[in-house]
Amino acid sequence: MKNFLSVREVKQLPKNSEFTIMGVVSKFTRRKDRNDNPFWEMTVSDSSGDIDGKIWQASSWRNTQGGDNFPIDPDNCGLKFEGSSVKVEGIIAEFRDQVQYNFNGICYLDQTDYPPRMFARHSPVKSEILEDMFISLIAEISNKKLRDFVEAVFFRYGLWEKFRVWPAAVTLHHAYTGGLLEHSVSVAIGARDMARHYADFKIPVSTDLVIAGALLHDIGKLEAYTVNPTPQVTPQGCAIEHITLGYSMFMKCAEAENLDKDIATALGHILISHHGKLEYGSPVIPITPEAFIVNAADDADFKLSYWKSQIDALNSDTDFTDYLPAIDRRLWRGIRLS
Repeated sequence: MKNFLSVREVKQLPKNSEFTIMGVVSKFTRRKDRNDNPFWEMTVSDSSGDIDGKIWQASSWRNTQGGDNFPIDPDNCGLKFEGSSVKVEGIIAEFRDQVQYNFNGICYLDQTDYPPRMFARHSPVKSEILEDMFISLIAEISNKKLRDFVEAVFFRYGLWEKFRVWPAAVTLHHAYTGGLLEHSVSVAIGARDMARHYADFKIPVSTDLVIAGALLHDIGKLEAYTVNPTPQVTPQGCAIEHITLGYSMFMKCAEAENLDKDIATALGHILISHHGKLEYGSPVIPITPEAFIVNAADDADFKLSYWKSQIDALNSDTDFTDYLPAIDRRLWRGIRLS
């Protein structure tokens, strides 16, 4: 099979460049244009990132399973593209001053020779390191009842085996195996250090509640997402969303463990307010120092993760991204002082 590029390498190419990539399809949707003609939107992922492409009617579709190579109709071939390995040939175009990737050749690969898991992304931080950091953070909680409760949630109720490998999102940030653990640890460390800082400035903030709330804040993603082998949204994730799912999981554990009601209220408030605004999906807004801090650490971790993924995809001679609707701004590479 001919040489191919990684997703990251493709995103660094100039406009009008042709490319070939191999990866797993994480999203596949059939649509119609204004003239009622069909086209498709496909997201292909590999270990370096995700790329969204448009597939127009004139594109070529082929199946190479079992050593064959024959044309197929994507609507009537009986193949499930989402979650399967493909080779894609395309060209980098421009539409309304934005980069657009057009996929003009799609090849359904032999799934035995090219298993989808070989293209799955993983946290760049070793899982053993993240797991040790997570355990150490729990050990830092000085209030024994709160520490025992957090340990019970993750280890007595069987969440840990999924939590340690689950994604934190489907797109935008930490959308890969181990992403939820990486994000939770990063938020907890940032929030802990912020809590200590403000405690030094005589703000009455509980570092114990901050660490516990940060470690627990995204447990609802265990029900909101699944892996197949790329992150996917579950029906519960679409209909109820991870904050509400997480609060429900938390309250069931709090009742089962007979957690003090005041602690449960303070901790639960962190979980349901951690997105900061009603329009961002939080049922309530933060009203305690601990909730302010976890929201700030969560928001910073999301934005910095998203910034890195977008800057990594830039050409080395480009300093600004295109406008990014997901974050409502362009991003700048910035400067590095020697």
